[in-house]
Amino acid sequence: MTRLPLLAAAAAAALALAGAGVAIANPMVGGAAMYPTKTIVQNAVNSKDHTTLVAAVKAAGLVDTLSGPGPFTVFAPTNAAFAKLPAGTVDTLVMPENKGTLTNVLTYHVVRGRLTAAAIAARIRAGGGTATLTTVQGEPLTARMHGKWLVLTDAKGGTSRVTTANVLQSNGVIHVVDTVLMP
Repeated sequence: MTRLPLLAAAAAAALALAGAGVAIANPMVGGAAMYPTKTIVQNAVNSKDHTTLVAAVKAAGLVDTLSGPGPFTVFAPTNAAFAKLPAGTVDTLVMPENKGTLTNVLTYHVVRGRLTAAAIAARIRAGGGTATLTTVQGEPLTARMHGKWLVLTDAKGGTSRVTTANVLQSNGVIHVVDTVLMP
């Protein structure tokens, strides 16, 4: 069985249990527990693997938005994903004069709605092997399967793999990704 169908089945079971009032254990992210009763921002600040993302969200002024009701699907790059960018890129992006560019990059990682792995898999099947996800930034991401991995392709042709799926939040869902996506 490939990873996505397994994740889809797990997500469906988790959502069914949640609807029945049963507590669900989210995956640990960055060594921290992720609570489905907390917002995207409340959980992200606890992940040691997402300190760069949290700092960037603060610099872009997106804390209130990602703490709001949503729902949002966030493809959350790890610190290691940001480290893959050319030297100095993150330092340049978080400068106040580059807030617009930083906001474009960050909102390119956000899709409106709560898209679990099962929902994305259904879109991929319906699309004959690919699904187009429209980001809050306005440009599309393409989702597809590559072996057992859910892979996103950005507007520049770069790819990012979902390494941890279905981290449920009170205002959406996070999927951890291994590469920063570029509009």
